[in-house]
Amino acid sequence: MPAYVIGHITVKDPEKWAEYRRRVPATLEAWRAELVLRGRRVGVLSGEHRYDNAVVIRFPDAAAVAGWYGSPAYQALIPLREQAAEMVLISYES
Repeated sequence: MPAYVIGHITVKDPEKWAEYRRRVPATLEAWRAELVLRGRRVGVLSGEHRYDNAVVIRFPDAAAVAGWYGSPAYQALIPLREQAAEMVLISYES
C-alpha cells in the first residue's frame, strides 16, 4: 500500500533551504520514493494554515517511509533542515 510524506514548511534561511532541497532527492533513491510536489502556498481555502511551502513524497509503503527517515543519509540532513526551515513532516498510507 503506497505511503506518503507530507511536509508543511516555513523557510527561515533561503540559502540553507536551497542546499537542503538539493540534497534530499539523493536520500530518496534507495527507498524508491518519488517527489510528487514541491510548492508554495497560493491561498488557504478553509481554516488556518501558517506554513508557506509544502512537499509531498510518495513511497512504496510505510516501511519505506520509516527506512528513509531513519536512514543515515537522511538523518545527516536533519541539522541542516532545522537551520533552514520550520517543518512538520507527517506520514500517511493510502
